[in-house]
Amino acid sequence: MLHRTIHLFRKELRLHDNPVLLAALQSSEALYPVYILDRAFLTSSMHIGALRWHFLLQSLEDLHKNLCQLGSCLLVIQGEYETVLRDHIQRWNITQVTLDAEMEPFYKEMEANIQRLGAELGFEVLSLVSHSLYDTQRILDINGGSPPLTYKRFLHILSLLGDPEVPVRNLTAEDFQRCSAPDADLAESYRVPLPEDLKISPENLSPWRGGETEGLQRLEQHLTDQGWVASFTKPRTIPNSLLPSTTGLSPYFSMGCLSVRTFFYRLSNIYAQAKHHSLPPVSLQGQLLWREFFYTVASATPNFTQMAGNPICLQICWYKDAERLHKWKMAQTGFPWIDAIMTQLRQEGWIHHLARHAVACFLTRGDLWISWEEGMKVFEELLLDADYSINAGNWMWLSASAFFHQYTRIFCPVRFGKRTDPQGNYIRKYLPILKNFPSKYIYEPWTASEEEQKQAGCIIGQDYPFPMVNHKEASDHNLQLMRQVREEQHRTAQLTRDDADDPMEIKVKRDHSEENISKGKVARTTE
Repeated sequence: MLHRTIHLFRKELRLHDNPVLLAALQSSEALYPVYILDRAFLTSSMHIGALRWHFLLQSLEDLHKNLCQLGSCLLVIQGEYETVLRDHIQRWNITQVTLDAEMEPFYKEMEANIQRLGAELGFEVLSLVSHSLYDTQRILDINGGSPPLTYKRFLHILSLLGDPEVPVRNLTAEDFQRCSAPDADLAESYRVPLPEDLKISPENLSPWRGGETEGLQRLEQHLTDQGWVASFTKPRTIPNSLLPSTTGLSPYFSMGCLSVRTFFYRLSNIYAQAKHHSLPPVSLQGQLLWREFFYTVASATPNFTQMAGNPICLQICWYKDAERLHKWKMAQTGFPWIDAIMTQLRQEGWIHHLARHAVACFLTRGDLWISWEEGMKVFEELLLDADYSINAGNWMWLSASAFFHQYTRIFCPVRFGKRTDPQGNYIRKYLPILKNFPSKYIYEPWTASEEEQKQAGCIIGQDYPFPMVNHKEASDHNLQLMRQVREEQHRTAQLTRDDADDPMEIKVKRDHSEENISKGKVARTTE
């Protein structure tokens, strides 16, 4: 018997490599492609800023257009998801609901509720994994029921599992012709809303446009340079280049506009033809495996996105300082390199991974000693590629609360950016108030004389703030705090400690000779 099916899009906002949608088409006489825009669910389970809303709505509009080309459409229904499902399952005589399987607790709870609703109302539920390379449960099973807590152990488990499943074939118009589609009136009633319909600010300066079409175009652009793909080494990419020096595909993977399995196998084909290519963890394929590592650990770690009750995370008495947190978030730290990064994040919704390292270290163990949870929330709001597992995993990593153990490496907020952009072009772009400073002052404008500041049209302490901390004093103090924490919680620290030194970090010497921060011009610390 063929089903009358609602296919529920959640994060797999694409038509390529969508196994559960393919299965739905093959088992149905009528198919309703649905996205439930449950604003209460989205805002309670994740912080979403305006740029992320724009990206989501663009992705839905692109999905709708692509479905229309195949003879169907996307129905965007606003409301609480269980109420919407209950209403439309009865209205359309639905016998099956299909959806992509996800591992975040809130999506798992949603699926469990849909399963319960199915038992009550008499419809079947089918979910399949396609947002990750592997079904994380298989990895847990091979590892004895618990997640592998080091990347080395994780790669060993993958060697036992073998390659990921290959992507399923692309959908065609013939697939959709087998099923009756929603009529035009229904499509018009449930069209993709505009930002103004949701009272979201219409401004969108981000160079990233949402959607499968854009994601696939970007993928093809990168894969045409096979030499770049084969030799890609992540630590050698430039954090303050004015155009992304990495792929910039992460927002499309996060929203499911691009299939991670498709990318993995396209890379495999290029590697197979190359005489030499970089290897995990720093290769492009290695980056996909890092993503998989965090997905796996997050799927089986209680309270993964918080410190309290998180068994793999060091329990640290971070400072609570709303004023300092606000200055960091609003690009008012007084360190141009840090503030330029936070400005790019706010304007565009994306920053290079080493730029993320710099601002995360500054907020947590480097300078301000503020909890990684606070930084994670800001990134979740502003980053287009914000992801439950990866965001929390990286913040634990960068604060040295878990996974990363070379905690004596502290990024200097002056010299780190200067090494790859000595002229300060990145700062001039994102902090135009400083654009007229000579290069020798652009990273430390407070060291310029009063006359030089007047010539640059920016008086430090008036038009742009003094540094909010003395980096050397703060980082030395925080280093001692971190050393004490790790000695007292040695057992927890060892849980995620790898045998090998961390290959992902550039080794930054703790040499403060270039900082030249005058004590008289540094804002008083408040602890």
